[in-house]
Amino acid sequence: MKVVKFGGSSLASGKQIEKVFKIVVSDPERKVVVVSAPGKRFAEDNKVTDLLIECAELCLQNQDPKEKLDAIIGRYAAISEELALPAEIIGEIQADLADRLNRDKDKPDRFMDRVKASGEDNHAKLVAAYFREQGVEAHYIDPGVAGLLVSDEPGNAQALPESYRHLYSLHERSGVLIFPGFFGYSKEGEVFTFSRSGSDITGSILANALKADLYENYTDVDAVYSVNPSIVKRPKEIKELTYREMRELSYAGFTVLHDEALVPAFRAGIPVQIKNTNNPNASGTKIVYERDNRNGPVIGIASDQGFCSIYVSKYLMNREVGFGRKLLSILEEFGLSYEHTPSGIDDVSVILRENQLEAEMEMAIKRRIETELHADEVKIEHSLALIMVVGEGMRHNVGTMARASKALAKASINIEMINQGSSEVSMMFGVKEVEEKRAVQALYEEFFAAVPV
Repeated sequence: MKVVKFGGSSLASGKQIEKVFKIVVSDPERKVVVVSAPGKRFAEDNKVTDLLIECAELCLQNQDPKEKLDAIIGRYAAISEELALPAEIIGEIQADLADRLNRDKDKPDRFMDRVKASGEDNHAKLVAAYFREQGVEAHYIDPGVAGLLVSDEPGNAQALPESYRHLYSLHERSGVLIFPGFFGYSKEGEVFTFSRSGSDITGSILANALKADLYENYTDVDAVYSVNPSIVKRPKEIKELTYREMRELSYAGFTVLHDEALVPAFRAGIPVQIKNTNNPNASGTKIVYERDNRNGPVIGIASDQGFCSIYVSKYLMNREVGFGRKLLSILEEFGLSYEHTPSGIDDVSVILRENQLEAEMEMAIKRRIETELHADEVKIEHSLALIMVVGEGMRHNVGTMARASKALAKASINIEMINQGSSEVSMMFGVKEVEEKRAVQALYEEFFAAVPV
């Protein structure tokens, strides 16, 4: 049995849904189909989820959402018309949206989740209707009825352990099951969404719960590439990589797969296959528990912008019991989460997402560190990019860090910080955002350019 998930670009139009139908019916093992909300049809287009967020924001501000609402209904209507579906499906979608928008707004986060989730929910109903029109037994599955229970965390829901037991009963259903991604229900019956692009998470949860043989994730690229194709032309495709490698690459900027999506599949040992809806015959990329490390120490290079560092220096810091805890406690009191903490004997840097900080908060944090921890120096650096060099093979190769550092030095790129994960599967370099592309290109040339195709 296979669980197969299709992303927003794969379901953006009637023509794309026709491709999805052909892929699903070509393999009788594809029993469960997880769908996203309609994505972009072209570069300047809007994702339905973005339109839903704007629509909900207008409602919360007591403004008329008609223009956005018409655009949302228009997207579904265009798809329905392309597929020659009965008009009733659009009436059903309109009624559902009206109901969601007219409900209680006293808890804005919950209201937003309820509206956002309609993108996937209504698209699943439309896709199921198209499958039935083509003579295939297909059923829309309501996540609440199926038992996908999640925590009460708007925009960051987590599947509850009992969900897996409930969802296993889907084995008893006949036909193709069309399941909306991105959300579940609390025990009180409220809708809560996973983090953005969370349909990948839904697919992984279902693969685990149903004990699937394979979780297929269809997107709009032939494979996972060793580096972002917008930075390096015609990069090497990755045929196989491990869960840990994909997790590191997803965190650091690879958008092919949500960085939380692998956890349920990983726990169940279910392989994940990345495929292209527009080129289904391409072999794609397989994510597995273990692989042979025959390609060299590095499998991929990822990068992401929008970071800052809080650098703290204090003589004999290493002898001061509780210094690190006190530093992180200050950040916790401001509601900040951190990404990395590279450190030396007398200094430590805390890496954060820059969008968490505001100017007043930044000054307050700096004052508290100086006065409460008696730091010799506190410095905040902005506009940093993190570059992650990833590969299971690094654990068995000497000198990978030296090669990477030398490549960056040769390109005259100043390294702001270095941090190597204790698992030895990744190493991180911090550089100024303006140097990001050149740094990635230098590292790619070092580890891949000389590798025969």
